[in-house]
Amino acid sequence: MLFEQIARNKRHTVYVMAAFVVLVAVIGAAVGYVFFNSSVAGLVMAVVIALVYTGIMVGQSTDVVMNMNHARELHSADDDPELWHIVEDMALVAKVPMPRVFIIEDESPNAFATGNNPEHAAVAVTTGIQARLNREEMEGVIGHEMTHVRNYDIRLQTISLALTAAISLLVNWGLNSFWWGGGRRRDNDREGNGSIQLVLMLLSVIVIILAPLAASLAQMALSRNREYLADAGGVELTRNPKGLIDALTKIDDSQPMQKADPSSAALYISDPFKAKKSWTHLFDTHPPMADRIARLEKM
Repeated sequence: MLFEQIARNKRHTVYVMAAFVVLVAVIGAAVGYVFFNSSVAGLVMAVVIALVYTGIMVGQSTDVVMNMNHARELHSADDDPELWHIVEDMALVAKVPMPRVFIIEDESPNAFATGNNPEHAAVAVTTGIQARLNREEMEGVIGHEMTHVRNYDIRLQTISLALTAAISLLVNWGLNSFWWGGGRRRDNDREGNGSIQLVLMLLSVIVIILAPLAASLAQMALSRNREYLADAGGVELTRNPKGLIDALTKIDDSQPMQKADPSSAALYISDPFKAKKSWTHLFDTHPPMADRIARLEKM
């Protein structure tokens, strides 16, 4: 059951990322048609922007994310022996380098991992999660985060943020093109294929308007899927579903965080803001906790 779930979630991730790339291409083509009167030019522009944004964001330091979430770093086991050794043990089991360890002064129990790759990864936990969870439960949480590191989820999330930023830039250009006179060059072409051009123009405008929503849905779907996979991986590392189940139960029954950065919400093991879930779950940054626990109970 465990390995079947891991394989299924990996396939879903491939589908979501493929859809994300296609979305960037389609939006680029639409913006190019509206702004440059050339879908190909827009497609090339979208690829270049996506690559530049990805390169910049992948190269960003972990310190930026930690500073945004007001985290302080532990420099040795002497700073917090229990937490340090739990992270060290889970990293050893996951066969990844020991990550940097941070603590966030917040009473709400939560944790996340970030970084560019396993060699430059970092894990952060709140003081609230340290106070509420026992060692068995903490091992489940850190095992979950080590799975994110081992599976390169930390980089995958960075790439999805870069693609979302690229889409936002393309959409802004597309919408501004109307203020700058985009599309007026077609006004004189009212013969022959004029009707076809009008239809293509309308479709392009619709794509540009709906693009931010589609990008958000893709990003959230990716985040939800990777959480399921990390839960399964955490159990694989600890061989103890109960530890993670009890941890998630306690994390779910808590108040929102006070110091979390909104742009980092998807990184946390649970929604730090405890946002009200939509009935469709399309706009949720995390899977329903009841579903996650139910899946773990079947392992």
